[in-house]
Amino acid sequence: MRTDKELEWNTIEEKYLIKRRWLTAKVEKVQLPDGRIYDEYYTLEYPDWINVIAITKDGKMILEKQWRHAQRVVSTEIPAGVIEKGEEPLAAAKRELQEETGFGGGTWSEFMVLSPNPGSMNNHSHTFLAEGVEKISDTHLDETEDIEVFFRSQEEVYEMLKNGEFCQALMAAPLWKYFATKKIVDQH
Repeated sequence: MRTDKELEWNTIEEKYLIKRRWLTAKVEKVQLPDGRIYDEYYTLEYPDWINVIAITKDGKMILEKQWRHAQRVVSTEIPAGVIEKGEEPLAAAKRELQEETGFGGGTWSEFMVLSPNPGSMNNHSHTFLAEGVEKISDTHLDETEDIEVFFRSQEEVYEMLKNGEFCQALMAAPLWKYFATKKIVDQH
């Protein structure tokens, strides 16, 4: 078996096609380990993202519904957002939960880190578990956010997950892990 170093590609040239806050794309000329040259390999660069599995003091999970224009759907989600430049993932998670829902406090732990699509995207999605959160402020939404916040029992969220009500893969994966590791699953 080859080492990780032996599997690495060599970048010969790179050129940015577009560089905007939410869309950065570059094309690279790369050399594969066997010497072949590939002239057009495209990479999308994004900031890292966070997700929060937030559970209130009374055991309810905080969920959101919002319009997702690229898919043209109203999406059921867990609180999430972008890590700002220079911000630590945990600080971003706490900020996003409070901005989107008005909830905070509680006990926080890093739950998992995923790569959205390592073949064409360079970022990570950090999921945190926030237990025992409570209402501490009003919401402070970004200009394109129109979020409906609602609460469900963990059993209800598990049923929603099984029924395919979460279309965002980077949110469904941590929820599946949560229910598998917390043993809140069907007992029959």
